[in-house]
Amino acid sequence: MTTANRRPAKRSEPRERLLATASRLFYSEGIAGVGVDRIVTEGQVTLATFYRHFPSKEDLVIGYLEGVHDEIARRITDATTQTQGPESVRALGAQVLSELGQEGFRGCAFINAASEFEEPDSRVRQVVANHRQWYYDVVRRAFADAGHTTPGNAARHFVMLRDGAMTGGALDSPRIAKRTFNRGVEGLLRTRGLKPLDPTDDAEGPSDD
Repeated sequence: MTTANRRPAKRSEPRERLLATASRLFYSEGIAGVGVDRIVTEGQVTLATFYRHFPSKEDLVIGYLEGVHDEIARRITDATTQTQGPESVRALGAQVLSELGQEGFRGCAFINAASEFEEPDSRVRQVVANHRQWYYDVVRRAFADAGHTTPGNAARHFVMLRDGAMTGGALDSPRIAKRTFNRGVEGLLRTRGLKPLDPTDDAEGPSDD
């Protein structure tokens, strides 16, 4: 994933400790409810150290989300390296299923962050949008490799199923969310050879009409 302002960060032990502390608190308690002072205290750094690494709380939020993205990308690579065709799609589905019902699970970090940053032009929302475009592209390639006649259409459905599973798994029953999501993925695979009702229904983006 790339963002307009992303550049390699100089790693240091205090910076990594700040990110680890913020990631834990932001995900478990929400971003707005966790202040810089608490992150500094629990991260065992000074306020000056915080601002040396992160000029603002928003920069820390972006660092947190970029870290989540990198972890998702790593898991997807591990899950799909030895797969091809329909099994690549199933491996992506299995990666989603592995997240549902984990201890402390609170849904998708990106959906949660977007709900707290309502301005669509904010830097945080741009990071969210970039991640979602990247994820859509990964899923689209998997459906294309599986021989789907409209991989973009299938990918949009998959992403929407994933969004619903993440939300339902956090608010309702993880077991039902897993079962429903898995059935949806298998249903999409069964449409691989079908001709689309609308031949234009394969646009190049997760939210295109």
